[in-house]
Amino acid sequence: MNTIEDRKPSETGIGASLLRKEDDRFLRGRGQYVGNIRMVGMRDVAFVRSPVAHARIRSIEKPAGAEDAVFVLSDLSGVRPIVADSGLPGFRSSEQPVLAGGKVRQVGEMIAMCVADSRAEAEDLAAQVFADFDELPAVVDMLAARGPASPLVHEHWADNVFLETAVGVDAGGDFDSVCAGAAIKVRRRLRTARQSMAPMEGRGVVAHWDRAQEQLVMHTSAQMPHINRTGLAACLGLDEGSIRVISPDVGGGFGYKGILLPEEVCLGWLAMHCGHPVRWIEDRREQLTANANCREHDYDITGYADRDGRLLAIDCEATVDSGAYSAYPFSACLEAAQIGSILPGPYKMERYRCRTWSVATNKPPILPYRGVARTGVCYAIETVMDAIAVEAGLEPSEVRLRNLVRADEMPFDNITGKHFDSGDYPEAVRRAMASIDLPAVRARQLRGEADGRRIGFGMAVFCEQGAHGTSVYHGWGIPMVPGREPAVVRLTPDGILEVRCGVHSHGQGMETTLAQIASEVLGIAPSRVRVVLGDTGVTPYSTGTWGSRSIVMAGGAVGQACKELKGRLKHIGAWLLKSAADEVRWEGDGVAAGGARIGIGALAHAWYRAPQTLPPDADPRGLEVHTTYQAKRDTGTFSYACHAVVVAVDTELGKTEILDYVIVEDGGVLINPMVVDGQIYGGAAQGIGTALYEEMRYSDEGQPLASTLADYILPGATEVPAIRIEHMETPAPYTEFGQKGIGESGAIGSTAAVANAVNDALRPLGVEIGVLPITPRVVVDAIAAARAGDAA
Repeated sequence: MNTIEDRKPSETGIGASLLRKEDDRFLRGRGQYVGNIRMVGMRDVAFVRSPVAHARIRSIEKPAGAEDAVFVLSDLSGVRPIVADSGLPGFRSSEQPVLAGGKVRQVGEMIAMCVADSRAEAEDLAAQVFADFDELPAVVDMLAARGPASPLVHEHWADNVFLETAVGVDAGGDFDSVCAGAAIKVRRRLRTARQSMAPMEGRGVVAHWDRAQEQLVMHTSAQMPHINRTGLAACLGLDEGSIRVISPDVGGGFGYKGILLPEEVCLGWLAMHCGHPVRWIEDRREQLTANANCREHDYDITGYADRDGRLLAIDCEATVDSGAYSAYPFSACLEAAQIGSILPGPYKMERYRCRTWSVATNKPPILPYRGVARTGVCYAIETVMDAIAVEAGLEPSEVRLRNLVRADEMPFDNITGKHFDSGDYPEAVRRAMASIDLPAVRARQLRGEADGRRIGFGMAVFCEQGAHGTSVYHGWGIPMVPGREPAVVRLTPDGILEVRCGVHSHGQGMETTLAQIASEVLGIAPSRVRVVLGDTGVTPYSTGTWGSRSIVMAGGAVGQACKELKGRLKHIGAWLLKSAADEVRWEGDGVAAGGARIGIGALAHAWYRAPQTLPPDADPRGLEVHTTYQAKRDTGTFSYACHAVVVAVDTELGKTEILDYVIVEDGGVLINPMVVDGQIYGGAAQGIGTALYEEMRYSDEGQPLASTLADYILPGATEVPAIRIEHMETPAPYTEFGQKGIGESGAIGSTAAVANAVNDALRPLGVEIGVLPITPRVVVDAIAAARAGDAA
């Protein structure tokens, strides 16, 4: 197996834990977010949002005397609805009006736009708008929504299903007979709560019309500015050259800012027609009540194994609540359509069957939240693996070791065709068990706690497909298919390196890590590298930042561009040093021959300011390189990890405390291990929130029941333990530097590991919990039911 554990990182290049360059301005309060933008004559926008989940709009009355400051759908001439279709057979399309006209389909759907000199005045104006509704029965439960008696979210559909998919693989052609004869059969019904992503910065838009360029300029907190521009052009009837999208500093995204917003379309139209800049800044109430939009899954999953705990088959039916509309560009099927292909995870089996349903309800559209389906999928398969371990009388770790793909089998094509590129999954388990000291945990369980709390151990193993390319996304049928990733690098006359990429950073530290890649190739100090992101006017086209792709794709493109630039500089350097090309070498940040050396600044000076000194055959393209990158195989990289958790559960109060947490992960070659650690810590905190705290409940009428952060509980510093991380670093065989995508990793395994730990603690009481989050009330109710002799 290829490994780089003995590799010595450079001081400023790949492998160095450099402090993030961007943090200097962030920590000093000098970040430039949408909310910091001020323009002369700028006015503020507030939206009137539906107070009901499902209704026909009888009428909307504008306040007298303010008709010119209030806009409804009929005022927005030429605006088209947002449409995110899928090429998958059987997909049902939905049109999302940017302002509701004839009908509303969720609480918080926008019905009018109000403009005033301040946000407070705009909200006062919005409060005076009167809307008359003919309320309809709300579709709230995704399982009931599939039934024939359910009201329809979209009347022109035959039912409430966006898409139904089926995956079936039966290597022996005897699925049912093998399952019937299996020594171990475990069936679980699992449910995850709907959540609301909670980046520190909400969404925000500032838009104006640039008369000099005849161009709509929109500043928006977005992960994918080029994709937003494409969507805006379609909705506003403009060509893409007439729109410039600028995404400045972004205070967290997690997928929440990876879509085209109706608010962006509305403000774009308004800026085109009103003659002054306009601004909308989302408040937390809007974010919670109108946009609780992820991770609501239901699984009916059965695992079959032999007496030794080896998997024979998995059979699953999974339903995902996709909300009212299909969000652009990922569509309503992003989660459910993936479940069928990723549910087997890192395990070997010869028989597999999975059906999925993407269901429309009167809730906000589902969006891609960090981990995108994998968090729920990992929870489902890891719950089954623990259940098999109990039936087989084995430790959970032993069952994993008997079923994981081994290092000597890599690369490995799993049962659904996922191409695992490299790694040693069993070794990650062994290291995690050693670090958590499982024998000591079991001994502690036997001793019992003085305070009466029960100790539990849980684990989860997963692999994360990241940076997948054209062949994968074309097969998924979404309107955004990534291709080759571009990057532009150029030297200034004094030797500063400018790097321009179409991806964008919303917390990943790309201004640092892309500079480190440039430093690795050119030897230039990262402080002399300027990374430009997020502006469609000055960066090359890219599908943006999503899917744990940026450091693989943009990092690969920057690396290739710097290598090309290095070759041009060596040619100039050889001429200036009066040496043959094969006599010069790259040394530090310049070209050397013998004892002489010329630095990158002097080389740039020669090109720009002393062209008479250049070789006659110098590359006419100069010191600016535009290149595109694609991995040798575009099926994606596969990072992986084992999470191991110890918890203490108070059986009287229902509270769970995490006592110890270990993560052993493999993200290939780590560009900046400190940045990777930060990504994993943050993702794990979000997974802990999914496991224990976060839920957006809805009433039978479709009303969201949490409208502030006092009601919607997020884990804080006292709820997240001091996580211990161990890196393995098996290089990816198909990427430029062996790096893998790992941005979502922490959020995938944490939920399952914590849930398994809680169930391990409660198992002696006859309790097993199959719903998330596992709140104190859930624990107390489950224990009470078990004590009463009911099924847990």
